[in-house]
Amino acid sequence: MSSFPLVRTLDRGSFGFILALAVIAVLVPLLNLALPSSSPFGLSTYFVSLFGKYICYAILALALDLIWGYCGILSLGHGAFFALGGYAMGMYLMRQIGTRGVYANPILPDFMVFLNWKELPVYWYGFQHFPYALLMVVLAPGLLAFVFGWFAFRSRVTGVYLSIITQTLTFALMLGFFRNNFGFGGNNGLTDYKDILGFNVQAQGTRDALFAISTITLMLTFILCRVIVTSKFGKVLIAIRDAESRTRFLGYRVESYKLLVFTVSACMAGIAGALYVPQVGIINPSEFSPANSIEAVIWVAVGGRGTLVGAAIGAVLVNFAKTYFTSGVLAPYWLFTLGALFIGVTILLPRGIIGSFRFWATSGRREKSPTESVIGASAIEPTPRAAE
Repeated sequence: MSSFPLVRTLDRGSFGFILALAVIAVLVPLLNLALPSSSPFGLSTYFVSLFGKYICYAILALALDLIWGYCGILSLGHGAFFALGGYAMGMYLMRQIGTRGVYANPILPDFMVFLNWKELPVYWYGFQHFPYALLMVVLAPGLLAFVFGWFAFRSRVTGVYLSIITQTLTFALMLGFFRNNFGFGGNNGLTDYKDILGFNVQAQGTRDALFAISTITLMLTFILCRVIVTSKFGKVLIAIRDAESRTRFLGYRVESYKLLVFTVSACMAGIAGALYVPQVGIINPSEFSPANSIEAVIWVAVGGRGTLVGAAIGAVLVNFAKTYFTSGVLAPYWLFTLGALFIGVTILLPRGIIGSFRFWATSGRREKSPTESVIGASAIEPTPRAAE
């Protein structure tokens, strides 16, 4: 069994994570469809949509952990790629409304009719076709990341300077998308969706299907990330993270490695945004907010940078806490709670939740079997350093 390349990329924890996702993808929709919400084991449609949103955030966290945890690229603008993928899906959903809109225009979305647009902009062409929309979900963020990375990495911008530039990128896009003449709905964004592929987006079955698809996508993107980080390409990424100058001195084209992994990560973020939009029902410029990208960094840090599993779990845990603390009397204190959580994890669990558990488990094995720890020391992946 170990002769299969894919199997060799997955450790016991990865298998457990994939198995858990497979069970969740089947069990959650089943409990929602087969049992009433009043049943002790029944799950409401609200619960399915809420955790579907968390799953999309987990995909975004994986994308960020791939470049930050394994290549040392701290992006504070990954929310831009997430939002671009979301807008691509939102444009498709808006084209599906047709005459069912408020103004019953078969071509122009309602906000364009309201703003007296006479014809559909060229960049909206083709979005009535689902395959074209799927292509743009990946192409738009991927192309932006490639162009941005080409100039940034070729100029050898690293560390905090690169982080600031990525944050500037998402802030500039947010200001642009807020403009009504930009052609994306301005402040209100894109909303009032009717159906996707002919299915009502509000229907219970559609919600369950979107949840299952999101969970399966998380599973596939996790496998992709594991394949990348355990390959020879991934080992070079880790070398760049730990000693970029030395890796360049050894003859590796560091800029090319960074550019490729950054582009792949942006495409993953775009897919997460595309799955997010039909489940939430809206996409607007606030998704470009730099604060959203910073929150994604916190998810990865809390779960465990450089662990992949930890990044996904951290996204779900932090957003579940956000939902809990932003409802009721605790709502005004959420930002303080988030800040305290980040500071506490940084001080007490610098490796994050999953990273700390792995470290403790490894330390326990070393105490029990010193000989084995020496033999297997080369197989232990180095712990990521703090961001520069």
